[in-house]
Amino acid sequence: MPKVKATISIENVVASATLNQKVDLNAVVKGYPGVEYRPEQFPGLVFRLKRPKTATLIFNSGKMVCTGAKSEKEARRAVMKVIKELKKGGIIIISKPELKIQNIVASASLGGMIDLEKAAFTLERTMYEPEQFPGLIYRMSEPKVVILLFASGKLVCTGAKKEQDVYDAVQKLHVLLEEKKLIFYD
Repeated sequence: MPKVKATISIENVVASATLNQKVDLNAVVKGYPGVEYRPEQFPGLVFRLKRPKTATLIFNSGKMVCTGAKSEKEARRAVMKVIKELKKGGIIIISKPELKIQNIVASASLGGMIDLEKAAFTLERTMYEPEQFPGLIYRMSEPKVVILLFASGKLVCTGAKKEQDVYDAVQKLHVLLEEKKLIFYD
């Protein structure tokens, strides 16, 4: 176990949903003047919710993409709320949506400084070009995520499909950095 516990924060959960039917986006606009729909610029309609604070893209194919949720549960809740709103607005939705988490982005702080030069040589599947980007890019194979690691001990984890993958990946990296003596605490 690492000496210092990492603080982890889920920043964004992206979920897709399929309604398995066509949706008349112009009818949605009539029922909800607050939505954003400019088909000449982008084929999707943007349906924003205040609670949970999310934006859901709805396409006429019946496909939806929800962004901005802070948990898997919140993403599900947002999609279901949008569907409920559509139904209230007179849009007939036949089936229950198929929902899938596409990506989870989280930030974390490991509480120590990291020797990125040494880490780039020691860890496998890394990329570190400080002239181009100040962070080390670490591709973890299990769980399958990409971690941007900074000298400050802060990191961004992306590509997770489950919240647990984020916690597992950060813990695994933290242990690895300590084992290889790549992290230093004051």
